[in-house]
Amino acid sequence: MARVLKIRDLSLRDGQQSSFATRMKQAQIDRCLPYYKDANFYAMEVWGGAVPDSVMRYLNENPWTRLETIHEAVGEVSKLTALSRGRNLFGYAPYTDEIIDGFCRNAIQSGLGIMRIFDALNDVNNVKSTIKYVKQYGGIADCAVCYTVDPKYPEPSFFQKLLGKKKPQQVFTDAYFLDKAKQMAALGADMITIKDMSGLIPPRRVATLVKLLKQHLSIPVDFHTHCTPGYGLASVLAAIVAGVDVVDTNCWFFAGGTGAPAIELIHVVCQKLGIDHGVNMEAVAKINTELREIRKELNQSVFGAEKPEPTYFNPVTDKLPAEIDALFDKAIKAAQEDNEEACIDACRKIEAHFGFPAPNELVQKAEIPGGMYSNMVAQLKQLKAEEILPRAMELIPSVRLAAGLPPLVTPTSQIVGAQAVNCAMDEKAGREMYTNKSSQFVGLVKGEYGKTPVEIDPEFRLKICGVREETPYDMSKYQMQPNPELPEAGGVKLAETEKEVLLLELFPLVAKNYLTMVKKQAYEAKKAAEPKPVEAAPVVEEKKVQPITGNTVISPLPGRVIDIKVAVGDKVKVGQEVMVLEAMKMENAIESDYAGTVKQILVAVGDSVPTNGILIEIE
Repeated sequence: MARVLKIRDLSLRDGQQSSFATRMKQAQIDRCLPYYKDANFYAMEVWGGAVPDSVMRYLNENPWTRLETIHEAVGEVSKLTALSRGRNLFGYAPYTDEIIDGFCRNAIQSGLGIMRIFDALNDVNNVKSTIKYVKQYGGIADCAVCYTVDPKYPEPSFFQKLLGKKKPQQVFTDAYFLDKAKQMAALGADMITIKDMSGLIPPRRVATLVKLLKQHLSIPVDFHTHCTPGYGLASVLAAIVAGVDVVDTNCWFFAGGTGAPAIELIHVVCQKLGIDHGVNMEAVAKINTELREIRKELNQSVFGAEKPEPTYFNPVTDKLPAEIDALFDKAIKAAQEDNEEACIDACRKIEAHFGFPAPNELVQKAEIPGGMYSNMVAQLKQLKAEEILPRAMELIPSVRLAAGLPPLVTPTSQIVGAQAVNCAMDEKAGREMYTNKSSQFVGLVKGEYGKTPVEIDPEFRLKICGVREETPYDMSKYQMQPNPELPEAGGVKLAETEKEVLLLELFPLVAKNYLTMVKKQAYEAKKAAEPKPVEAAPVVEEKKVQPITGNTVISPLPGRVIDIKVAVGDKVKVGQEVMVLEAMKMENAIESDYAGTVKQILVAVGDSVPTNGILIEIE
C-alpha cells in the first residue's frame, strides 16, 4: 500500500496574504469554491492571520461571513483551518479565557475544523487555553513550533576577548524545538507543525527535525515554509523524504516567491516516490484557471501593475521537458543521500525554469522574515528616512537579544523591526537609543507577552519599563472595548451579536469603523424607504484653532491618533502620557516634556499626523 501524504492548501489565506496583501474579495473566493469541493485537499487554510483584519479594513466585508460561506460551499470534504496567535488570537494583546472560549466556539460553529495555534515567543503557557477550547468544541488543535535561528552576532574585538567577552551561546537547537513540541503534545495537541514563517530552514535541518519529532511523538507532523530565501521546494522535498505527515502548498499562480511551494511540483515528487497525496489535480487545474484571472485583478487593484507570472504547468496534461524531469530525479536522490547543496541547486533550477521568483539573497543573508524587511522599508519610506535602513538592519540582532531573543514572527518581528528603526532614528538625531519605544516593545520587555527564550537583563528592563522584575500581563485588569449606541445609526449598539463583540475585542479600531459603517448603511437604507420630512440644513460649526502661545507636544514620527489621554483644562506633569499614536503597526505613547495646563488639543482620534506635527498646546 502506498504511503499517504496529506496536503494543506494555503492559497485562500497564507497564499494571498504572502503575495497579494490579503485583498481577495468574497466574490473572488466564491469563484474558486466549486472546484475546491472537488479537489479533496486534506485541509484548506482560509481564515486567521491577516484575513479578518483585512476583509474589514480594505474590503468592508464580514470575516465571519467569509468562513461560513466557504464551509457551506466545501462542506466536510476538506477541513477548514485558521491561524491564531495563542493567547493573542489575531491581535497584539493577551486575551482572557472568556474571549478565547467565545472565539473558539464561534469559529468552530462557523465551520472551522483545525486551529493552528502558535505563540510568538514559543511560550507553551500561551497556547494552553486555545488548545483546551478548540478541543472542547470539537476542533483539531494543530500546535505550531515557530522555527527561528540565532542572530549572527559580530565577532568580539581583540580587547573584548581579553576582557573575557564571548559570543552568546546558541539557543535554537534541535533539543529546543523538540522540547517545545513535546510540551505541546502533553497539553493535548492533535498535531505539531514546524512553522518556518521566514523560509529560513534548509533541507538538512528540516529533515533532522522531522525525524526527531516522528521518533518522539505519536501525533502527525506538518511542515510549513516559504520560498523567499530559496529553500522552500528543496526543504519540503527533504521533509517528505524524512517522513513528514502533512505539507503546506499553494496552487500554481499563488505559489513560490514569498509563498509556499506549488502543489503541482510536489505532485511530481510524490509520483516519483510512489506517494499518494489524494488531491484531484484536474480540479486543481480548474482552481488555477480562476486564480490566474484573480491574480491579474489583484495585481491591478493592489499594485497597479502586472507582476510576471510563472509559466503554467499542469501535471495532468503537460509533459515535463527531459532535463527538468532529470532535475527532479537529481533533487530526490540528493535529499535521500543528505546532499543538501545538490538538492537546493536542482530545486532552484526547476523553479527558475518555470519562472518563479529568484531567491531573495538579502533575506537569506540577513535571516529575517521577508515581511519584516518589507515592513521596515515601507516604514522608512513613510518616515522619509530610507538612508538609515542599513543601520536599522545592523541593530536587529542587538535589539532582539536585549528583548530576550524572541523568534521573529508576528507580532514580535514587527515589534523588534520597528524598535530597530526607532533606535536608528534616535541615533541619527543624537538621542540616546531607546528614547523612542513602542508600547508593544515596552510590553515585550516587561514580560506581558510571556517568557522570552533567554532572560532579559533586569537593568535593561528597568531602563525600558521602569521595573526590574519580569511582570506578566495582569488579566484581572483586562477591560472590554466600549460598545456604545450609535445615534447616527438610529441608536443601535455598535456590536449587537457575540460575533460582532469578538470582532470589536480583537480589532478595536478596524472593527469600530467597519461596524459603524455597516450599522449606518442599514439605518440609511431603512430611512430611504420611509417618507422624508422637509428639514432645515444643519448648521456646522467650524472648530477654531487659537494662536499658539504656550509649549507644544509634537509627534516624533508620522502616525495615526488612536487615543487622547487628556482634555482641555487638565493639569499635566513632565513625562505624563498624553496621547497614543499608531505608527509602524505599533502603539507609541506620546509624553509631555512640559508641566502645565492643556490649553488646546489640535488633533482628534483617527487623524493622521506628520513628523513634528503639533498635537497639544500646554501653558
